Amino acid sequence: MNKLLKVRPTKNTLLALRKQLVSLQHGHDLLERKRELLTRLVHQRLKKYHELRVTVSEALQHTYYWLSIAHMRMGSTQLRQAVLGLKPVLSVHILPRSSIGVEYPTVSVESAPMMPIGLMWTDSSFDEARSRMTETAVLLAQLGEAETALWRLLTEQRKTQKRVNALKYNVIPRYQATIRYIESALSEEERNTLFQLKVMREQLEAAEG
Repeated sequence: MNKLLKVRPTKNTLLALRKQLVSLQHGHDLLERKRELLTRLVHQRLKKYHELRVTVSEALQHTYYWLSIAHMRMGSTQLRQAVLGLKPVLSVHILPRSSIGVEYPTVSVESAPMMPIGLMWTDSSFDEARSRMTETAVLLAQLGEAETALWRLLTEQRKTQKRVNALKYNVIPRYQATIRYIESALSEEERNTLFQLKVMREQLEAAEG
């Protein structure tokens, strides 16, 4: 049974609770629509996120494949010497974005043309490994954005679901039960008043007769 609100059972209280109940029901409807939108958006992004994870996993396999070939042909010492002085080929920009009141970062990655290494002791697998790493880094940035956005949307969806449930199963029923109790108490008080007036009238009529 829902606990009643601790208020005095008066007409003014009854009117105030009715107004508050209307506002609560309106808020519940808005939160319910927000929850539905968030749920739909989460399902859409979840599908794309899984597809992107598969793409990144395949890209990482190819990247490590070519890196292992370059390491086998050149050795770790030559690899370390080859990367010295190389300029970054990626520039990352992070900007805030909002969707249904949920903020998350958007990541954009720009890659500059990668100049091949023309040293005599380098192998072609080294340039292929660099190219694969660049492509994979771009995909990883996209995956990071997708995962962060999905996590924040999921968190907000769960919070909204809890608020909807709290209003639906706790707050609104307490208001409704309190309103029914006050209505019943006021009706009982009115009946008692009418009964007392009737008794007084009968007593007056008997005294006059």
